[in-house]
Amino acid sequence: MNLFVLVWSYLKSKPLNSLLNTVLLALGIAVIVILLLFTRQLQEKIQANARGIDLVVGAKGSPLQIILCNIFHIDFPTGNIPLHEAEKLARHRLVKTAIPLALGDSYGGYRIIGCPRAYPLLYQSNLDRGRWYEKDFEAVIGANVARMAGLKPDDRFASAHGLSTGGHEHEHHFVVVGILEPTGSVVDNLIFTSIESVWKVHDLPVQPADTLQQQPSPLVPSVTAGDSTKEITALLIQYRSPLGAVQLPRQINQHSSMQAASPAFETARLFSILGVGIDVLTAMAAVLIGISALSIFIALYNSLKERRYDLAVMRALGATRLKLVVSLLLEGMLLTLGGTVLGLAAGHGTVHVLAATVEEIGRNGISGIVFYTVEWIILTGSLVLGVLCALVPALQAYRTDISEVLAGN
Repeated sequence: MNLFVLVWSYLKSKPLNSLLNTVLLALGIAVIVILLLFTRQLQEKIQANARGIDLVVGAKGSPLQIILCNIFHIDFPTGNIPLHEAEKLARHRLVKTAIPLALGDSYGGYRIIGCPRAYPLLYQSNLDRGRWYEKDFEAVIGANVARMAGLKPDDRFASAHGLSTGGHEHEHHFVVVGILEPTGSVVDNLIFTSIESVWKVHDLPVQPADTLQQQPSPLVPSVTAGDSTKEITALLIQYRSPLGAVQLPRQINQHSSMQAASPAFETARLFSILGVGIDVLTAMAAVLIGISALSIFIALYNSLKERRYDLAVMRALGATRLKLVVSLLLEGMLLTLGGTVLGLAAGHGTVHVLAATVEEIGRNGISGIVFYTVEWIILTGSLVLGVLCALVPALQAYRTDISEVLAGN
């Protein structure tokens, strides 16, 4: 007697009931998988995008906005900071490296970053084609920008004010001189050029430093140090020692016109905010799984009552009590296994479709074809759930009195 064939026949005998139980469980599993894929990948992207950056210094305002704007590039700047104040901070004894950023424009929704070459190299970016920018209005673009905007070396484009598409275009045109290899980080969605190019786009004159008479700026060497007319958007800082985390943010916030924001602290705060919504959705998924488990239990319990005579006949034909127990446990496990596999496939498929159709999700590198080891735990847990659902009916089948059942019929 093949138990699998027998159990499958029982499940096929009530297709609607089996389908309902499977779909209910699949919905709960799918929600959990979608949340898992989004939260895990977002955490990984956040950690990757903030690596090598201990502190972000910008204009007074929201620390979270400073982080979102200058590390993840998904918000607007809080303003600009004077270049001469940023220079003083870059020379601070607790600062190991300081990278200036100048923001404000975009092309096709992709942000243009005025920065030294050290910024894209922070993410271990390598050129796929072309070369690095050397002159004004030369640009190196990320892999996603090249793919989505259709840009290639020697192409020209005009920047627009702000982040949204359709903004006011400037008269100056940039020329693409290089394309970066994919990194899976925020670099893929950025356009890099010199800080001087950003200044000139906004009609800010750049007076070169006379190296024989004046000291060049440590942040923008082409201009004079202490120039009070120049501004940048932010400064990315790496500490020289752990003491910097204790002293530097407080000094900046209390004794300067600038605002210091810690990526580690602000991203933790961001996830605590998002965590409320995630917890609510997880609770809803748990409710669906609980309803599914209850439904499977009721179905197996009712099925046992209807099949008492069949089970008694099986015993009379030589089936052992253990085989009856195994058949009911196997039925519960097949139901939960089917729902879990369907839920895993639905979860990954949904994220994959969203990544392909929603541009913002695709830009951030979210993928539906990423798998985590915790999914094996989900699969194993579903089998345990199936056993628990079938345990009571299986015990009752074990205790069934053959003579009583057959005599009653």
